Amino acid sequence: MIFTQIGSTLTSSNAATSSITSGIDSTYDEYMILGTAINVATDEAIFRFQFNASSQSGYNETITSTYFSNKHAEVDTDEGVGYNDGYDQHQATAFQTIFNEAGSGSSENGVIVLNIYSPSSTTYVTHFIATGMQHNAARYAEQSFVAGYINTTAAITDVQFKASTGNHDGVFQLFGIS
Repeated sequence: MIFTQIGSTLTSSNAATSSITSGIDSTYDEYMILGTAINVATDEAIFRFQFNASSQSGYNETITSTYFSNKHAEVDTDEGVGYNDGYDQHQATAFQTIFNEAGSGSSENGVIVLNIYSPSSTTYVTHFIATGMQHNAARYAEQSFVAGYINTTAAITDVQFKASTGNHDGVFQLFGIS
């Protein structure tokens, strides 16, 4: 695999949204967005993402997805793996959860990797896989796993990230994979 960074790094500081609006096209069959130093301004906010199809307005594509996570308490009193259907989507247009209960403290940040497959296809739906790792507001190390598809045959060209409440910081990089 060869990873090619596309465009410049998007650094967000106290931003309501962070959007990748260029670079996702037919050049590569797979794209990866790496998000680091993600920190929400409001404790226990949910960090999410959503897609936009070519020539469309608004980030409101129809998603079907699944979500599960594993966690371990900082004080070693609790751990577990769990499926959470409250963060799934069933042909819905909401922003997709990648972190829940994100922390706003300086040590409570997170990272994400979002892979998007064949986003320029106008024949098939576009699939995605995302994983996130965070030190959340409840003092857990928590890793989340999301997979699904965007139920449109329009080309996907944009991705937006935002917290459910308040602003966020983060560094986002787009890569093409060949």
